[in-house]
Amino acid sequence: MFKRRKTLALAAAAASAVLVASGCSGDGGGGGEGGPKEVTWVINSLPGAWQATSLAGGSVYVVQMLSGVLPYTGQWQPDATYEYDMDVLAEEPTLVNDDPDEGPFEWSITLADDAVWSDGEPMTGEDLRVSWMLGTSPEEGYCADCDPRASTSFDKVDNVQVDGKTATFQLKEGLADPEWMGLFDAHSQAGGFLPAHLAEENGWDVDDPDELGEYYAWLHAERPDWSGGPFIITEGDLENEVVKEPNPNYFGEAPALDKVTMLFNTDEGTFVNAFVNGEIDGANPADYSEDVITQVQDLPNAELTIAEGATWEHVDLNLKNEQLQDVELRRAIFTAIDRDDIANRNFGGGYPDYELKNNHVFAADSPYYVDHFEGESQGTGDLDEARSILEEAGYEGFESGETLSLDGDEIGPFRLRSTDSTVRNTSVQLIQAQLAEIGITANIEMTDDLGGMLAASEYDIVQYGWSGSPYFTGNADQFWHSESGSNYGGYSNEEVDDLAQQSVNAPDLDTAADLSNQAMEILVPDAYVLPIMAEPNYFFANTDRLVNVQDNLQSSYRATYNIGEWDVAS
Repeated sequence: MFKRRKTLALAAAAASAVLVASGCSGDGGGGGEGGPKEVTWVINSLPGAWQATSLAGGSVYVVQMLSGVLPYTGQWQPDATYEYDMDVLAEEPTLVNDDPDEGPFEWSITLADDAVWSDGEPMTGEDLRVSWMLGTSPEEGYCADCDPRASTSFDKVDNVQVDGKTATFQLKEGLADPEWMGLFDAHSQAGGFLPAHLAEENGWDVDDPDELGEYYAWLHAERPDWSGGPFIITEGDLENEVVKEPNPNYFGEAPALDKVTMLFNTDEGTFVNAFVNGEIDGANPADYSEDVITQVQDLPNAELTIAEGATWEHVDLNLKNEQLQDVELRRAIFTAIDRDDIANRNFGGGYPDYELKNNHVFAADSPYYVDHFEGESQGTGDLDEARSILEEAGYEGFESGETLSLDGDEIGPFRLRSTDSTVRNTSVQLIQAQLAEIGITANIEMTDDLGGMLAASEYDIVQYGWSGSPYFTGNADQFWHSESGSNYGGYSNEEVDDLAQQSVNAPDLDTAADLSNQAMEILVPDAYVLPIMAEPNYFFANTDRLVNVQDNLQSSYRATYNIGEWDVAS
């Protein structure tokens, strides 16, 4: 049902993962016969927190930083098949009832007998219960001051019964969840599940909402000295790097590596030299860089793959800005923006087969795909049409060199924001120039804290990416529901809210997909989110050194999805 997107294994066009070799120079890296096996990996932006559950921490950078630390119940593999983690689980999760008409939708998860945290404490159903409560919205009453980025699936749960290693979940009356198996897997809100016993050790009662909220804040603020995976973070901070070493109490197969250092480096211009000099072993940049790809493709020890990834770029408007509450102004802005120009300037040279994204949820090769932009002027760069929209709405000053106004009041200037990458720099400069053609001033401001900026709605126009997986039933609810913490720009439409909620609770995937498409039929004319394209992702590795390392376009973990299996060539 879920299809892998087209891939291209050549050099020249994408961004998201960089695998390079370290330890080739002097005494760095190690890995020689009898020496320590060490790998250095680059993450191309600063993580916003120590956990990924919150709005500020909800980025791929945090997820990848935590790779090998959080236990999870399963994940999508690079070939788009799903595998349960049978080191963590005693058996595959059991669906007890999937018909809400016959009683509560219910399933159970049983953790393996030998599954323990790094301090030796056993993993139990209580860990799952507490992780569920930490993922719920404050309105549910379990966790005060929590700000989870995607609480929909968690809020649907009515109760959790714990019996030792087993947790049984029941949904609220009449609700269903066709993607129930994903609540604690690698693609979930946290990227796995969290320990419950540390709350008690620190004096917090998990059944007191205020105290659970304190535990939630602590988890995000403090570097974890605990682990439930093959590695444990032994040192580091959120500004420079983290260092991981094998978890001595890991219950699965011991990792082959002795040390993994993850550097936070936003300067992609340094990647290739670091690779050539043996200073780094790889990276997962979430941004396209044709310069890096062009340089890497000719290196004899580099394997490079390029593919259309799961992260899609889009432009959003902040409806908390009173001027942008006018749908006609929003439509004119999106009409002036030329998506094809943006995509071609960024990707055309290295990935000429790019396709614009005309569906916010489904890729063009999905059986559920519907083209929601067919016949739409949005994203076309049709300046005459944009000016016509403005003129009919009573605006003046919509020619190039003029200043747009309404009833004598200047429109803008607007804050146009993104992270500081080559692709997004190019994009926002093009958008700035395109909007100037209809009298709108957009002042570019970059940020190195995407999660914090979005959570605070500190923008008027923003470009960023959503990183997805084959799951989709909760997308509409997370992106556009008026009460969603991830609906950063404050879009509100009762009909979309209703359709989004129905999609989350649909009895099957076909129904959920139809409801998601119905929501998009309303969303697109409202001109809130303008998708550009699924950004091509690149991955390169030093094949003379690294083994068992490959990209995973189905996961936010990307190449770090199987970090416990990484090794260096002997």
